[in-house]
Amino acid sequence: MDKNAKIYVAGHRGMVGSAIVRELLSQGYANIITRNHSELDLINQQAVNDFFAAERPEYVFLAAAKVGGIVANESALADFMYDNMMLEMNVINAAWRNGCKKLLFLGSSCIYPRLAPQPMREDCLLTSPLEKTNEAYALAKISGLKYCEYLNRQYGTDYISVMPTNLYGPNDNYHPTHSHVLPALIRRFHEAKENGTKSVTCWGDGSPLREFLYVDDLANLCVFLMNNYSGNETVNAGSGKELTIKQLTEMVARTVGYEGEILWDTSRPNGTPRKLLDVSKAAALGWTYSTELEDGIRLSYEDFLNNPMRAER
Repeated sequence: MDKNAKIYVAGHRGMVGSAIVRELLSQGYANIITRNHSELDLINQQAVNDFFAAERPEYVFLAAAKVGGIVANESALADFMYDNMMLEMNVINAAWRNGCKKLLFLGSSCIYPRLAPQPMREDCLLTSPLEKTNEAYALAKISGLKYCEYLNRQYGTDYISVMPTNLYGPNDNYHPTHSHVLPALIRRFHEAKENGTKSVTCWGDGSPLREFLYVDDLANLCVFLMNNYSGNETVNAGSGKELTIKQLTEMVARTVGYEGEILWDTSRPNGTPRKLLDVSKAAALGWTYSTELEDGIRLSYEDFLNNPMRAER
């Protein structure tokens, strides 16, 4: 990408999109286009088409999505499928119709089968059933990456996709029920510490294994891939390291400074038993992550403390 190229970051106010904007600016890219939801509703096809026809961005980072944890996904399956499929298809199609040179589509590791061989390689996609608790979101993301692949094959576009593991970091969503596991734990332990609560109850039994990637590391990979990768197959984005939810919970409690008891409600779902990405493809391209989990959690907690309005979402 030329430093003066016109770049559109869809979803720039979210955790991933804002990290991509920070990364682009830090690398000297100055011609960045953004629109918030009130300015451009990505689910509105005509509005998206009009925007692309007027602005004609040369490069697009598609980081916009309707996201949430287990509760949000299970309670709004139809909404998660419709909203994500519509905004993806609208943006990707409009980019193609208006001569976009390259597009990067961001998915999620939940696109891979529930019981996929571990660590999960890019080519295990669509080889067995998905995890039911986030099936609607996963199907939408699979559709987006496949549409990029089909445009490449049919029309010779240069559209790529990246599948990150569990993300966390600045500008995360700390909503008490609609957030992902790590920010939810940060908020829960912080409030328990502030209120002097003697115990905190977490979902499941703590046994599932999870991998985490600091969002600024993902942003760095996205810009790296936009400059160094072309291909129909997605690229996994992760650390290649995993830990149990119990270990994660203890790490967050320690970082926040909560000293009470941690209990487990085994009547609640665990979710997928293990989700570790094979990151050898990104490594072979010359990229690796730089932020260790404990350091990232500390930075995330600082972000939570310094942004009280965000903590209320």
